[in-house]
Formats: sequence, C-alpha cells, structure tokens
Amino acid sequence: MPYFPSIADIRSAAETISQVASLTPLTQSIRLSERYGANIMLKREDLHQVRSYKIRGAFNKINSLTEKERQNGIVCASAGNHAQGVAFACNHLGIKGTIYMPSVTPKQKIEQTQMFGGDWVEVVLEGDTFDDSFKSSMNFCIENNKTFIHPFDDPKVIEGQGTVGLELLQQFNQPIDYIFAAVGGGGLVSGLIGVFKPLSPSTKIIGVEPEGAPSMKTSIEKGVNTELSAIDKFIDGAAVQKVGDLTFSICKDNLSDMVVVPEGKVCQTILDLYNRDAIVVEPAGALTIATLDSYAEEIKGKNVVCILSGSNNDITRTAEIKERALLFAKLKHYFIVRFPQRPGALKQFVAEILGPDDDITHFEYSKKSSRENAPAIVGIELKRPEDLRPLMDRMKANNFFGDYLNDKPDLFQYLI
Repeated sequence: MPYFPSIADIRSAAETISQVASLTPLTQSIRLSERYGANIMLKREDLHQVRSYKIRGAFNKINSLTEKERQNGIVCASAGNHAQGVAFACNHLGIKGTIYMPSVTPKQKIEQTQMFGGDWVEVVLEGDTFDDSFKSSMNFCIENNKTFIHPFDDPKVIEGQGTVGLELLQQFNQPIDYIFAAVGGGGLVSGLIGVFKPLSPSTKIIGVEPEGAPSMKTSIEKGVNTELSAIDKFIDGAAVQKVGDLTFSICKDNLSDMVVVPEGKVCQTILDLYNRDAIVVEPAGALTIATLDSYAEEIKGKNVVCILSGSNNDITRTAEIKERALLFAKLKHYFIVRFPQRPGALKQFVAEILGPDDDITHFEYSKKSSRENAPAIVGIELKRPEDLRPLMDRMKANNFFGDYLNDKPDLFQYLI
C-alpha cells in the first residue's frame, strides 16, 4: 500500500515537537475578511522561533534517529527554512549536521541557520537552486555514511508538518471550509491531508505554488511526478524543480485544487501585509493570501484558513519586491529612448512627453557617437496602467521612441 500519514503518527509527532515548538496563533484578519466577505483566519507559522513551520518536520525526524545515526551525524539540503529547523534540532539534541544551501540563498537565512546551529552545524553553499544543493548533499551523505533529513519527502517530516492541522482543529471550533497552504515539495499539504481527510473530509485543501515553479501542478496534470527543466528562483521557499514521490502520491488524489500565483502578485501581497497589517512574511509565506482573489466568489461566507508559512525575509530584497510588484501592476515600464543629440532634448522629453503623474526612476545614457540620435534606457513609473498607451503615442509622435523592453525578456532580465 502507498504511504499515507496516519492520525496516530501525527499525534505522536505533536507530542515530540512540543519540546521545541509552541502552539502558533490562529487570528482573524479583519481587513481580508471584509474584503472577501468571508471569515479569513491566519495560521501564524511565521511566529515559530525559527520563523517557519519547518521546525515541526525537521525536529520530528531528527528526534526519531537511533543512537548510531545520531553519532554518525546528519545531512540536509534546503533553500533556508528547513535548514534553520534542522540547525535548531541539531543544537538542541547535540547532533552534528552538514547543511547544504543554494549559493543564491538570502544572506539572512544563512546567518540564521548558523546562529541556530552554533558549533553543531556546518553550512555549505552549493549550486544555484535547491535541486543543485540536494544532489550535492546526497553525494556527500552517501560518501560519509550519514543520515539524510529530507525537507519534504519523508514520513516523519510529513507527520511533523501535519501537526499544523491538529492545531487548527483544536483552535477553531467551527467547520473549516477552505485551507490554503503553500507548496514547495508538498510536505505541509500532505500532512494536512493526513489530518483532514479522516477528521474533516468536507474541508477543501488548496495547494498554492509560484507561477514560475509549478512542479506539483504540472505533475498532477501529467499524472506522473515531473521534474521541471527550469524554474523562477525568486520565491525560494517554494521553488523546487521536482516534488517528492511520497507527497505527489498523497496530493494527486486528495488535494481539492492546485493553483499558481504570479511572482509579482506575491510581491504586492508582501507589501500589503507589511504596510496594512504590520506582518512580515517571506515570498513563500505570502502565497496563500495572494491566491484569494482567484477564489473570491467561492469563499464568500465561508470559514477560510490561510497558512502564513514563514517570515524569513531579507530586507535587502525590498527593492526587488517593490519592482516586481510595480511590474505586475503594469505601473513600471522600461524603454529605449532615442534622444536627439541637441541641447534641450531631455528637457523636452520631461516637459512634453512625460505625463503629469509619470516619474523617471531609471536612466542610463552615454553620448559616445556622432549619430543624430543616441539611445538611453529609461524606466518610467506610472500612476495608472492606462497611462502607458498615451505615453508611447507621444514618444512616437515626437521621434523619441526606440523600443519597449518589458516584452523582451532576454534584454529585460539585465535590468531587473
């Protein structure tokens, strides 16, 4: 029989993780509840000591090791949150660990991992994606006869993550109609399915992935666990090229829906949560809120839980988050502008071409040729999306227009 998490094992995991993890709050979002005409509850998994739910599965797995396995040490691969859970568990239990992380992991996550692990862990930066780190860590693990702590495709990890579901049933004394949960490798949603299928089968569990890394959605649609050839790594906590075999088996027949959200919409959600609710989340932590618009009609009048999976965000990413949000909202646009090589050309562009609410936010120009027109790369922020067409018309009418770069990804990637 294929593996399926049992209630007994998830309850046992809850006893285990009570050593290191407190009950996280379930709070109503008044803003979101009013916006969607529903009772929107936020499960604050971002408030763990390691600032994500990953402590649950990591500690449950590591605590289950034999004495010989503990002495040999453990290895894991992670984009950041699982690494911190493993590091914390290693320090707490006195077990040596080697933690592989992608070289592009935000500095904040690396430093937190080292802090939680102390002298018990070594951090190795390897590869550009989680999958790169995973392959390197597995080779190291086999060569050194250590135990691998998988971030999602392990029964003990899945059962640990499933304790989120037990807490929800304990905290909310009404039927839960919808649960929205982020999907990276699928450990969290698999654990939730293990709880709600037997105890609350009417609850719909919706998995949410980044649009740029739809590994679970692609696999479910194809009917086979599929490795993506390339992914967008921005939402690092949920960007994997292939989900787990165990988690795919559980999710393909039991998830109510598997949806994706554009990275730009996630960025705007991060900004809204910070500015309006004083909640700091990482990109993966905002996925569940970002998808509510696509369910607006279905959730009216319903009890809805959104799991905020983590808050390990690096403040140095704020500029990129804002940029992606503006691009998604169609308020930020990049052009090649051909300025006539005569005095006053830039002044004319500002005075006659830009609209009254338009703002230049990026400008690169070098006068290195004697040609009649010299190009500049110009980024312009608009107040309204509908201001774009009139702006382009004015540029063309006055011979300033060179090219529009937002629709040219090969060039655009060098700007963003």
